[in-house]
Amino acid sequence: MTYLSSAAALITLVSALVGALVPWPAEGQVAYPTQTIKLIVPNPAGGLPDTVSRIVGRRLQERLEQSVVVENRPGANGRVAVAALLNAAADGYTLLVTDGAIISINPLLFSNLTYDPKDLLPITMLARAPLFLAIHPKVPAATMGEFIAYARERPGQINYGSSGVGSTHHLTMEAMNAALKLTMTHVPFKGTGESVPALLGGHIDVLFSAYPSLSGAADVNQVRLLATNGAQRSAQAPNLPSLAEFIPGFDCAPVIGIFGRSDTPPGVVQKIATEALAAVSDPAVIQQLAVVGVEPAGAGPEEFAGALQAETRRITEAVRAAGIKGK
Repeated sequence: MTYLSSAAALITLVSALVGALVPWPAEGQVAYPTQTIKLIVPNPAGGLPDTVSRIVGRRLQERLEQSVVVENRPGANGRVAVAALLNAAADGYTLLVTDGAIISINPLLFSNLTYDPKDLLPITMLARAPLFLAIHPKVPAATMGEFIAYARERPGQINYGSSGVGSTHHLTMEAMNAALKLTMTHVPFKGTGESVPALLGGHIDVLFSAYPSLSGAADVNQVRLLATNGAQRSAQAPNLPSLAEFIPGFDCAPVIGIFGRSDTPPGVVQKIATEALAAVSDPAVIQQLAVVGVEPAGAGPEEFAGALQAETRRITEAVRAAGIKGK
């Protein structure tokens, strides 16, 4: 099944996910946890979900007075980690910490998906990780408005980099291009470890990346930051506009959160959500997240599922605009 034929079904599925969430019982008290909690991360150590899981996990361990360990299970665009979650018991002792791609992107890009998104339960949204639009100084634009005008006058002449086909960096740019009627040429790389140096070297003209990977270069005028891809301005660079100021309703900032199996007991879900929300609102945790370019955005199961539903709609439109073919 291609992404186009599955897009409507995916949005319907995520909508059903929102409606299927079990209301938290008033009492909600369960004997949890009584053993070590494992947070599975579908990225290598040092990646953004890994960093968030370790920062939040340390605080959870203190609050719950129980060991919380992080296990990295990279591979197959998150499918290895999802399999590890779904093969574990539905008792809340094995959880998944990742961005929304497992629900909003993977079903659009992979026809041979090895899991059903409805088997995953969004438990707690922990944070948003906005990306910033950066241009090389050779591009004669000092503001986002000037860049839009410059790009419109040069269809197909501007090269933009990404962390790979189907990455959030790629889809954000295509969503922006579609909304602003821009035409730029995509140059995919294998992660920001390649794309950011390519921008610094002037081999590409523009890209989206996380603030920590760009701020140092921006301080010495090696790159120029123009905007963020979130719905609001970022606390990391409050003087920069959000793309929503140019494109009403625009929001492509990835969300990172905790997922469990859909059959996890409601009382356990409530306990995890309550403690995770408390952890992510802790001032020390907020400060640690800010260092890695992540903004806390605590939300419980229903709000998290709703955010994923909205993200799925945006991603579907971006995939269609980019003409990406499912595998």
